[in-house]
Amino acid sequence: MIIDAIKESWSWTNQIPKRIIDINDFGNIIFLSEEGWICRICPEELEFSVISSDLTEYEILKKDKDFVEDWEMKTLVDFSKDYLGELKEEEKFCLKLAGVLGGKYEAENLGKISFLELISFSGDLARQIKDLPDGAKFELKVED
Repeated sequence: MIIDAIKESWSWTNQIPKRIIDINDFGNIIFLSEEGWICRICPEELEFSVISSDLTEYEILKKDKDFVEDWEMKTLVDFSKDYLGELKEEEKFCLKLAGVLGGKYEAENLGKISFLELISFSGDLARQIKDLPDGAKFELKVED
């Protein structure tokens, strides 16, 4: 189901997920693409990136302290659990306003959301703003 949400909402990246490798408590996803790339979706920053060229390179990356710290987000996850409580099944922590849009990593901007909603919404919004230059003004319209 998560793979379907990625295919639908993040298809603009041209990387189709073949297999989910890992997911963290903020809904970040690492997946193996059909082309063999290892990709990461970072919903709180509306960001997609290819993080390694194959599984072998990814195994090396997983040993990098900075990568692991960034991936685990331990301090933020621990704070979020204290502030918002434990996650329910199929739920993730999120920033109410994405960091790239000026949202801060602070209590008032933290929330919980359905994992599927997080992936769908962040992918759609990321697609809409991907070509905007830094500092550009835009109007966010939400439709049902």
